[in-house]
Amino acid sequence: MKKYGFGVDIGGTTCKIGLFETSGNLAEKWEIPTDTREEGKNILSDVAASLHSKMAERKIGKEEVEGIGIGIPGPVQPDGSVPICVNLGWKDKNIPQEMGGLMEGIQVKAGNDANVAALGEMWQGGGKGCRSIVMVTLGTGVGGGIIVDEKIVSGAHGAGGEIGHITVNPHESIPCNCGRKGCLEQYCSATGIVRLAKEALEQEHETSALDHAGEISAKKVFDAYKNKDKLAEQIVEKFARILGRGLSNIACVADPEVFVIGGGVSRAGEVLIEALSRYFRESVFPSCKDTRFALASLGNDAGMYGCVKLILE
Repeated sequence: MKKYGFGVDIGGTTCKIGLFETSGNLAEKWEIPTDTREEGKNILSDVAASLHSKMAERKIGKEEVEGIGIGIPGPVQPDGSVPICVNLGWKDKNIPQEMGGLMEGIQVKAGNDANVAALGEMWQGGGKGCRSIVMVTLGTGVGGGIIVDEKIVSGAHGAGGEIGHITVNPHESIPCNCGRKGCLEQYCSATGIVRLAKEALEQEHETSALDHAGEISAKKVFDAYKNKDKLAEQIVEKFARILGRGLSNIACVADPEVFVIGGGVSRAGEVLIEALSRYFRESVFPSCKDTRFALASLGNDAGMYGCVKLILE
């Protein structure tokens, strides 16, 4: 095993780049802008130039680099090619081939950004020490990544881990962003929690801190919940019941050792884990009742860590 590896998490605005020792130690991280002009034709060459510059600065020869892992905000085929990536303007791009050429033959692998973030949390984060995890990202939407025996499960259509689009309410009348109705994401994302709160506020209820909270947010709901606010308790319990039951179904299929919870909503901390695990255990298949819950710990660096883990496989 060579000493170094690079993790590159390409986002629509910035590329987060990390220089790692292959032991898992992050030596340095930095960002460069993502140039999405002209169908993103300069993105990989900009990343390559930044990597060459860092290698020269630190006097690292290419023979010391195990490889470069790249996370992409869109579907990635098993060979590392990207059929389409709307956020970057890419179509039919072979990442390992193009980047490998720019980096003079250094090994390159690519993966979907949510999946590599899950891989990162398994390797050095909330799932450290485990071989099989499910990462659940509760942000504007609900994302996920499934790792079984240290391998990403992306599926036949690249949809492995799209847990936000499990149907949890067949009677829903409002469409999800995906076009379907009743998706988990509609209730358990930060946006979904705000929706649950607004619906609860429209019903008859005891006086609540949320009555005068101004613009409702998931953080305000959980802050009120921590202060034993009755309406907030009702909202959080509904959220936890929907998500806990949804994850109990996933446990029957993926059977992870741990669910790692990340994204902005996870900042609520242990109260979120407690409520979630309670409803999970009420409905889970008995063989999976000891599945643990943990908070993600790598934050925005998870993708970079996972990209490096990709090249160590």
